[in-house]
Amino acid sequence: MRDALAQARIDLAVALRWAHRYGLGEGVCNHFSLVAPDAKDRFLINPQGLHWSEITPGDILLVDAAGDVIEGRHAVEPTAFFIHSRLHRSKRAPACVMHTHMPFATALTLLEGGRLEPASQNALRFYGRIAYEEEYNGLALDEAEGDRIAARLNGADVLFLQHHGVIVSGDSVAATFDDLYYLERACMVQVLAQGSGKLLKRVPHHVAAATAKQWAGERQQSTLHLASLRRILDREEPGWSVS
Repeated sequence: MRDALAQARIDLAVALRWAHRYGLGEGVCNHFSLVAPDAKDRFLINPQGLHWSEITPGDILLVDAAGDVIEGRHAVEPTAFFIHSRLHRSKRAPACVMHTHMPFATALTLLEGGRLEPASQNALRFYGRIAYEEEYNGLALDEAEGDRIAARLNGADVLFLQHHGVIVSGDSVAATFDDLYYLERACMVQVLAQGSGKLLKRVPHHVAAATAKQWAGERQQSTLHLASLRRILDREEPGWSVS
């Protein structure tokens, strides 16, 4: 259990540090969480007030369903707790949840009827996996708002939050982070293409659905992606993982 928990903290720290390097973060806001190994009533989450570029595995908090810190030397950011705790306790209960205000994905949430269109190969990775929240309701500072967001996810892996940002969920840090990265890439090329003023050419449904299945069979790439990012950190930032 302790070894699994230590590895989970390392994986989250790698994901957070590289989310910063990829330009997916925003100040000291936004948050990643993971259900603790063998303890479904607890989850790991990054703390309040630390920039993603400075987070070490030892900074990752272990909190319970009430938001109390079981292990860790920092506090939990309130909106982080209310979003992540309710998602982890929802009917689907994803293992990993990543919430960001990454720029290109968030840009789509500002548009009336904004959608990630099936127009690029990367976008097809998410075909049939996205839900959309159509109403903005302020900061998530209570359980009711967390429950409302969880209800909107409704079995999808990705949720676009109107006027806000995105939530990406999955069964591991590697899979969820890989999706987060490629979601922003897909949104980026769509925004750039739409900026030309010309119409998007959408991929036909039968091809999009078949390609989505092909993407689902490529999950080993997610593990390889995260492992490569850890190697780069080890090489470029010696001691990054020392708590």
